[in-house]
Amino acid sequence: MITGAELFVKALRAEGVDALFAYPGGQAIDLFNALYGEKEIEVILPRHEQGLVHAADGYARSTGKVGVCLVTSGPGATNLVTGIATANYDSVPLVCFTGQVSTGLIGKNAFQEVAITDIVKSVCKYAVTVHRRDDLAQAIREAFVIARSGKPGVALVDLPKDIQRQYGSGAYPENTEAGEGLKTGGHCACA
Repeated sequence: MITGAELFVKALRAEGVDALFAYPGGQAIDLFNALYGEKEIEVILPRHEQGLVHAADGYARSTGKVGVCLVTSGPGATNLVTGIATANYDSVPLVCFTGQVSTGLIGKNAFQEVAITDIVKSVCKYAVTVHRRDDLAQAIREAFVIARSGKPGVALVDLPKDIQRQYGSGAYPENTEAGEGLKTGGHCACA
């Protein structure tokens, strides 16, 4: 049994992520704590989230790998929107992770709560808020598969704070086909 945050780090390693463009904040702090001491993933700290997403885009364009970024909720998440649209329109594979308030606070106008999946769904291939710890691994796997498959583009996974802290299976799926039903219930514009 591992926390959702620990599974997040395990998933990044399994996906071959060696660079993570990340800016810390309250709703993502558990993810940063799980990354602390991680030797395989270089965490690159920019001065602003908008610069971060463009840097992840540039990394993907120059390396041929999926660009990956992590920010907190609210304004941290909304600062990604222009970069998400740019990468998606230019067919750049990018996976963005956003911290989110706990699931019990979603929809209640909590401090720095933003429905980021609703905001970005028209400018990305896949956007999902994980509502159950059991769905976390599948949501992350689908994001990477969808970002790389067909016409590459952007996937976003919104991670509520309670999901990051909950214990559950450490299993990470090895095989997922794009568009195989999206068990996590995410929005997907790819088919």
